[in-house]
Amino acid sequence: MSAPHSPSGEPGAHDAPPWTLIGVAAGLLLIRLLVGRSLHLTEDEAYYRLWAQAPSLGYYDHPPMIAWWIWLGVRAAGDNPLGVRLAPILASAVTSALVFDLARLAGGSRAAAQRAGIWYNATLLAAAGGFLAVPDSPAALFWAFCLWAAFRALGSGALAWWLAAGAAAGLASLSKYSALFLGPGMLLWLISTTRGRASLRTPGPWLALVVAAALFALNVGWNAAHQWLTFAKQFGRIAPHRLAPRYLLEFLATEVLLLNPLLAVFLARLGRDGAEGSAPARAWPFLATSAPFVGYLLLHSLHDRIQAHWPAPVYPALAICAAFAAERARGGWRVARTAVPWFGFGVCAAAALYLSLPVAGVPLRFDPALPVRGWSAFAVNIEDLRQGAGAGWVGTTSYGLAAELAAEPTIDAPILQISERERWRGLRRGAWADAARPGLIIDLPRRMDVGILRRCFARVQPLGALDRGPPGETRKRYAAVLVAGPRRDLVRDGCGGG
Repeated sequence: MSAPHSPSGEPGAHDAPPWTLIGVAAGLLLIRLLVGRSLHLTEDEAYYRLWAQAPSLGYYDHPPMIAWWIWLGVRAAGDNPLGVRLAPILASAVTSALVFDLARLAGGSRAAAQRAGIWYNATLLAAAGGFLAVPDSPAALFWAFCLWAAFRALGSGALAWWLAAGAAAGLASLSKYSALFLGPGMLLWLISTTRGRASLRTPGPWLALVVAAALFALNVGWNAAHQWLTFAKQFGRIAPHRLAPRYLLEFLATEVLLLNPLLAVFLARLGRDGAEGSAPARAWPFLATSAPFVGYLLLHSLHDRIQAHWPAPVYPALAICAAFAAERARGGWRVARTAVPWFGFGVCAAAALYLSLPVAGVPLRFDPALPVRGWSAFAVNIEDLRQGAGAGWVGTTSYGLAAELAAEPTIDAPILQISERERWRGLRRGAWADAARPGLIIDLPRRMDVGILRRCFARVQPLGALDRGPPGETRKRYAAVLVAGPRRDLVRDGCGGG
C-alpha cells in the first residue's frame, strides 16, 4: 500500500501506514483461514476441485483460473477445504490492499482510502464469500490489479505498468468472461480524460491490449479444440428470449443487499457533490471502467435472472466510489458512515455463528446452511448401501452432487454423473466407471426420473431413501436406485431424456 503519487509516480513521504485497515484485513484473513478450513466445500467448489486434478486451458463452465488457483493451494496446504480455498483467501487480503492504494492514486485522502478498503470487506458478498474458491475471486483481484497498474502507468508513463495492466486484464479474462467488459471500460475512462487521451497516443495502452489478447487466446485456442464448449455455454445466454422486467427489480434489490444497504445509500449519493476535484471526479475512473459490465447486467436482467455474484469484479470499484461519497458526511450521515462496516461484519458474524452451531433438535423448517451440512455421515450411509447392494459405482444426475461425493474418501467407488457427460471431458474423477457392473444412483427425488432410467438400464430397483443433515424437518432426502444392464454407452452418451 502506498501514499498518493505525484505526476512523476513517486509516492508521498508523510503518510503513516493504514493501521486500521491492516488490522481489519489481518483479522479477516485469520477468520477466513479458520472458516475455510472447517466449512465443508460447496457444490461448485467441489466441482472446481475436480478441475484442478486435471489442469487445462479451459473447462465446460468457465475459463481455467480458479482450477489453477486450487491446484496451487492443494499443493501448499493439502487436498482439503483449506487447500482448495487458500489462494482465494489470500487474494481477498491482496484485493483489500489494492482498493486502498487505488483510492489514494485517484486522489482520495488517507481516511477515504482506508475506509474504501474496509468497506470493500464489509460488502456482504466479500465478507461472506471472500474465502470461497469460485471464479469471482481471481476475477475481482485481477480486475482491481489492472486498474491499479493503469493508474500507475498514467502517473509515471512507464511502459512496464501498461504491460502489467494488460497482463492483469488477460488473467482476469482467464478467470471469468465478464472481464471482457474491462477493455471497453478502460477505453471509456482514457478517452474521457486529458491524461488518458494523451496516453492513447503512446504505445503503452495498445501494447497492454496485445498482452491481454495473447493471454485470452490461450482459452480461445482451447475452445477451438473442444467444439467451442465454454463459449457456447456462457455466450449462449446473451441472446434475449423474452421481456421480463421483474428480473431487473430482483437484480437491483439483491445487489443492494449484497453490497451492504448502508454502503449502497452512500453510493447513490455520489452525484450530490459536484465541486471541482470532488468525489464524482475522483470516482469517475471506477465508474467508467465498471459501466460497460454493469450496463450489460442491467440489460440482461430485462429478460433473464442475474446470478447474485456476477457483479463481484466491480465491487472493489463500487466500494471506492461509496467511500469517496461519504468523505464529507455530516450529522446523521456520519453515524450511517460509521455503521457501514458494523452492519456488514455483524451480519456475517451472525451467519458464521449459525454455521458453527449444531441445529439438531431445533424446530426449523428451513436451514440455509443445509448445503454444507452432513456430508460425511451421508457418504458413510451411501457406501454401506452400495456395498450391501453389490454396486460397483455410484451415479447421480447432478454435477454438484457428483463432485461432493467425489470429495468424500469414504466412498470407495467411481462417481459418475449419468447426464451432462460433456462436463467431464478431460477430467479424472466423474469421468469413468465400469457401467457393466451394477450401479447405485443417488439423487433428489425431483431429479430422479425412473422412466428415463428404465430406458437406459435393463434393471431398475428402488432401494428407498437416504437423508443428509441433522434430524428434523430440515434434512435433505435423496432417492436410492440400483441399476444394472446398461442399454447405451453411459460414459460417452449418458442417460438423458432421449
